[in-house]
Amino acid sequence: MLQDTAAPLGVIEHKGEGDDPVTVVTAALDAFKGEVVSRLEKVEAAQAGTKPEPETKGADRLVERLDKIEAKLNRPAGGEKKDEPSTERKAFGTYLRLGNAAPADELKTLTVSSDPQGGYLAPTELSTEFIRNLVEFSPVRTLASVRATASPSVTYPKRTGITNAKWKGEAQSSEASEPGFGQLEIPIREVNTYVDVSNQLLADSAGQAEAEVQLALAEDFGQKEGLAFVSGNGVLEPTGLLTDPGLGFTANGHATNLSSDALITLMYALPAAYRQRGTWLMAGTTLAAIRKMKDGQGNYLWQPAYSADTPETILGRPVVEAVDMPAVAADTFPVLFGDFATGYRIVDRLALSILVNPYIRATDGVTRIHATRRVGAGVVQPGALRKLKMSVS
Repeated sequence: MLQDTAAPLGVIEHKGEGDDPVTVVTAALDAFKGEVVSRLEKVEAAQAGTKPEPETKGADRLVERLDKIEAKLNRPAGGEKKDEPSTERKAFGTYLRLGNAAPADELKTLTVSSDPQGGYLAPTELSTEFIRNLVEFSPVRTLASVRATASPSVTYPKRTGITNAKWKGEAQSSEASEPGFGQLEIPIREVNTYVDVSNQLLADSAGQAEAEVQLALAEDFGQKEGLAFVSGNGVLEPTGLLTDPGLGFTANGHATNLSSDALITLMYALPAAYRQRGTWLMAGTTLAAIRKMKDGQGNYLWQPAYSADTPETILGRPVVEAVDMPAVAADTFPVLFGDFATGYRIVDRLALSILVNPYIRATDGVTRIHATRRVGAGVVQPGALRKLKMSVS
C-alpha cells in the first residue's frame, strides 16, 4: 500500500513579511505543480508495479500527458458518436413544443423560402403509408365453376344429342339410335408483364416498395382476368360470356330503355332447372335503372335484402353487380341471367407467379420483377345462360 505523507496540496507557506506577494504566489504554484506530478508518478508506479521514473520538469510532464490523452480521444474508435438530428429536425421539434414562442434563430431555420404564405415546413420524409386508387374486380370467378390443371389445355367430353326412341305397337320391331358426342376444349391463356424498380427505392422503403409492386400486379391481373371472363375474344384471351356464339339472347325491344316485360321473358326462356339456380349479372348503372321499374300492379321488380344472408333480388332471383358488364346502350348486352356454375368454367393453370431478378439490370441499379398468370375459361353449357340484347336503334 502506497503511503503518501506529503503535505496537503494548496498550502502556501509564508516566508516573511518583506517578501513580494507575486513572488510568493509564483513559487507556491511551481511547488504545487511539482507536487501534482510527483504524486501522479507514485500512483502510476504503484499500479504498474515499477519504480517511478526520474523526475522531470513538471510543466513538460503535464504537457506530454495531455498530448497523449488528446491523441487517444482523436482516434476513430476513441469515442462513440451518436447520429445528431439535423438542424431542421431540431428546429421543427422546438417549434412543436413552443410554437411561435420558439427562438428566432430556430424559426429562421424552418423557413425555406421568402414566400409569406409558405409557413413553416417539416423536413421531408418517406412515409410507409401508400395512397392507392380503388380497384374493382368482376365477380364472375365467384359465380362460375373453378378447376385447376397441370396441362396446357383441358378437354371436356360433350354430348351433342340423345337417343331417338319411338312408340311401337305389339310385335313391332324397335329401331336403333345412338346419342351424339363431341369435345369441348378450354385452352390455357397467359397474361404477363414486368416492372423495373430502382435498388435505392427498394432499400430505402424497407421492403414496402416491393410489397406494393406485388400488390399492384395482383390487382392488375385480377382486373384483366375479370374483364376477359365477361368479354374476352377467345384468341389470346379466354372466351368471355358475352362473346360466346352459342349463348342465346332475348331482344329488349328498345335501344336505351329497359323493358320489364323483356326481363320476364328472358328469365322464363331458360329451363326451370337453370332458372331456379339463376343469378342476374349487370353493371351498377343498369341495376339503378331496374330498381326504378315496376310491374302492372305498381310493385318494384327489385326487392331489397332484409337480412345479412339474404341477397337483393330481381323477380325473386339474386342480383350481382359486375363492373365489367356494359351499360345500357344501343346494340349491347347489359344483362346476363342464368346458372353460372353450370354454364361457365374457369381453369387455373398457374397462380400469380412473381419472379424477382436483381441481376439482369444490376449495372443500372435496377431490379426487375416479373409476373405471370395462366388461366383459361369458356362457356361449357350455353343453355344454362341467357343475355338481354338492346336494339340497334
